[in-house]
Amino acid sequence: MTDIPDFLTIDTATRHVSLDARNPEFFGNPNAVYAALHKHCPTFYWEEQKQWFFTGYDHVNALLRDRRFGRQILHVASREELGLAEPQEHVKHFDAAERHSLLEIEPPEHTRLRTLINRAFVSRHVEIMKPEIEALANKLIDGFEKDGKTELLASFADIIPVTMIARMIGIPEEMGPKLLEWSHAYVGMYMFKRTTEDEHSADRAAKEFADYVRSIIRDRRENPRDDLMSHMIHTEHKGQFLTDDELVSTTIVLLNAGHEATVHQIGNSVRVILESGVAPDTLFSDDKTTERTVEETLRICAPVHIFQRWVLEPVEIDGVAFKRGDKVSLILAAANLDPQKFTDPLTFKPDRAEGANLSFGAGIHFCIGAPLARLELNIALPLLFARLPGMKIARKPEVKDVYHFHGLDRLDLVW
Repeated sequence: MTDIPDFLTIDTATRHVSLDARNPEFFGNPNAVYAALHKHCPTFYWEEQKQWFFTGYDHVNALLRDRRFGRQILHVASREELGLAEPQEHVKHFDAAERHSLLEIEPPEHTRLRTLINRAFVSRHVEIMKPEIEALANKLIDGFEKDGKTELLASFADIIPVTMIARMIGIPEEMGPKLLEWSHAYVGMYMFKRTTEDEHSADRAAKEFADYVRSIIRDRRENPRDDLMSHMIHTEHKGQFLTDDELVSTTIVLLNAGHEATVHQIGNSVRVILESGVAPDTLFSDDKTTERTVEETLRICAPVHIFQRWVLEPVEIDGVAFKRGDKVSLILAAANLDPQKFTDPLTFKPDRAEGANLSFGAGIHFCIGAPLARLELNIALPLLFARLPGMKIARKPEVKDVYHFHGLDRLDLVW
């Protein structure tokens, strides 16, 4: 099996796979591994993670919507019954911040929370932000255009998403750098092979983050404004208002999800377009080509690779029997590369018309910020390529060691 990378071991008989997620050859180019898995073992048991993983488009798409799988398990079974360890003291602030997270809860709590904030994120409300995003992107490009070079993440990609989601929620823009700092530490909890220091760092960030959000909540209770925080505080659903703990969890997840993935995706998209050799003026000639280009970059270099699910009842999927309390992982980025769904899947083809990518998930946990992320990408990418003709990659991009996220540490450009 010469098409399998040296650092990847696949036993097709048992469907067991051995792979070090911290190997730079893997996180630097996960698509090559996904291609090998699709060919030899699309459903597999990852020995290092001690869990079953699904990469096939149809399986991932179906499991994201399957109510026999959920983001939480303790609403249907006790820790004792499942043999789960008690919560750890050193991550208590992180656990508290996650307790009411939209990403971590199931109906009916999920339905109530999502209903209260969904209106702010529907496309027609997000579209109103288009002039603001354009103005900010142009202002940032004004700052480095004459230099003939830039490191795109620090000068552009980091700034747009965090600024826009902060404005939307009602948090001062000058908090942007601090929000990024908290967010980067916070999402360290989701990395494979996280260290104890990562956990302590995430917990400190969660405490500071939550304390800050509570101060904003106190202010908006007294002085409501035309922002999402005021809307969440003062809007009821079936006679119920969000509690402070729910407001904290919801605000943190919106801030993190509202910019972390989009930062990665701006860098990933620019890189994949420049490395493809396709002429940028053909990619962004009108709204339709721009939209298709953005969707193709989301397909081929998704910013978030894995969503996990608890098994809520005994079930068999693809010949694998699961019991209640098991955990499975769905590799969204691999599903986007399934050759059964997409022809020549490792090739950037902006004129594809083969169906939707799964980069924002599916089902009740479909990314609530998808309309905002798509709008930011549809505005920022064409502007960059229009205003910086001749843009090239100055040196090999550095990929972050943050699997199962996928993004760059640096993207140095010249023009």
